[in-house]
Amino acid sequence: MKVHTEQKILPFTPDQIFELVAEVAKYPEFLPWCTGARVRDRQKTETGETMIADLMIGFKMVRERFTSRVDVDRQNRRIDVEYIQGPFKHLKNHWTFTPTSAGTCQIDFYLEFEFSSVMLQKLIGVLFHEAVRRMVAAFEARAYQLYTPISK
Repeated sequence: MKVHTEQKILPFTPDQIFELVAEVAKYPEFLPWCTGARVRDRQKTETGETMIADLMIGFKMVRERFTSRVDVDRQNRRIDVEYIQGPFKHLKNHWTFTPTSAGTCQIDFYLEFEFSSVMLQKLIGVLFHEAVRRMVAAFEARAYQLYTPISK
């Protein structure tokens, strides 16, 4: 199983970065290898909402679709993703968005996954950490496009 964790401080408010990550349907606009996104279902919860979402991923000759449950906890600024269906044997992901003393945002990102296909696992395995770093960097770049950074 592949695991990646990353922690960053971004010069934006936690609410701004939280909302950026929570907008799953907009991922194809900026996320590398994301060729499509669809929110199939959306239910309000006590602390936010739960979505059932499909993401379509394309990389070279590989095209896959997977479905996840996305729990958006606005009260605690946390997003949890649980795998439902697709090419994975296992996928779990979460984000937390914590305010810093300067009013900026510390993000904590965690991802673990394993493909069902040994071929896909070997193909992605070599590039895994670089691919995930690029994905997190894409969220950061998108924040700079949408928001004005907080001055230090």
